[in-house]
Amino acid sequence: NGVTEILQKDAASCMTVHDKFLALGTHFGKVFLLDIQGNVTQKFEISSVKINQISLDESGEHVGICSEDGKVQVFGLYTREGFHENFDCPIKVIRPFSLKIFKVFLSVQLLLYEKNWFNRWKTAVLHEGEGTITNIQWRANLIAWANNVGVKIYDISTKQRITNVLRDNVSLRPDMYPCSLCWKDDTTLIVGWGSSIKVICVVKERNPTEMRDLPSRYVEIVSAFETEFFICGLAPLADQLVTLYFVKESPENMDDDFRARPRLDIIQPLPEGCEEISSDALTVRNFQDNECRDYRLEHSEGESLFYIISPKDIVVAKERDQDDHIDWLLEKKKYEEALMAAEISFKNIKRHDVKKIGMSYINHLVETGDYDNAARKCQKVLGKNMELWENEVYRFKTIGQLKVGVTMS
Repeated sequence: NGVTEILQKDAASCMTVHDKFLALGTHFGKVFLLDIQGNVTQKFEISSVKINQISLDESGEHVGICSEDGKVQVFGLYTREGFHENFDCPIKVIRPFSLKIFKVFLSVQLLLYEKNWFNRWKTAVLHEGEGTITNIQWRANLIAWANNVGVKIYDISTKQRITNVLRDNVSLRPDMYPCSLCWKDDTTLIVGWGSSIKVICVVKERNPTEMRDLPSRYVEIVSAFETEFFICGLAPLADQLVTLYFVKESPENMDDDFRARPRLDIIQPLPEGCEEISSDALTVRNFQDNECRDYRLEHSEGESLFYIISPKDIVVAKERDQDDHIDWLLEKKKYEEALMAAEISFKNIKRHDVKKIGMSYINHLVETGDYDNAARKCQKVLGKNMELWENEVYRFKTIGQLKVGVTMS
């Protein structure tokens, strides 16, 4: 398709996802609009250097683009209305909220541009002086951004900065291991930086007796934990998280090709840790040459589609069905969980059979010498199938565990 042809001659630098289409930026300063199948519908020659970010408004009718040479453009895809500006430093991030209000992020300043009653642009400096601003996410009235020091949250309705969450892993270069930000909902921000993840909740109102000179809202960190890998991207999936990882360390027996592959995991955040729900090692073109900063994760909220962007490849992932989940559990030898999942979803699974999973579980228990537990599972799995009972009694007899086998009948 169009993406394959583009990346043969160029390299992807960023992408953003809308329900109607995709927008892809490249290292040679081009922006392509693509349909969901990856076919090119429009092309824009923006710059001669890397596109750093593309943003779309909710309607998908206006686009904002910033590049490494300091160019900023915000324009309508179907109108001539727009805004163009050139700065004397690289522009890392731009997030248009609408064509009437949007923000631009310079290397050292956070600027908010807003149209006044006379249709003129006015500028406000929201923050500066803490190094390069590398990421920004806007949800409802809350703006979250990351710089060299940490993550800030600003409430545009009250014109107050709510919090400053200092970054962990300060020994890591922020340009090599950039911060990942995503909003789960209007008040829950997820922060991934280096190998740490934090889930931050913005509390609605502070107690009036506590106000004094403090912001009217504050935050609570509801989950914080370390991972085994470097975080390249985050996306919400109901109460769980989709995480794109760059592998930092691997066992000695893991081959070099696998070691360099990015991982796409689904995890369940806990107050002081997380539970791994699923994990996949991804194969992307030229993955051996990529670094943590070369990967991005974008998602489409409406369809639970996840896009893994690397310089020479774009991979689309979708949410697993129950059969996929059972495959993963069996691969990890989590037989009891696989059996439970199959029993709960027996009406929806298409490729798996509850009894076959149960037999695999019994075989595993026998192979590991857990004969008592295997005998107990026989009562549940075999039911009234006399042929299966005869086979299991014979097996227990041949391995010298007939006494255990007798108790199961």
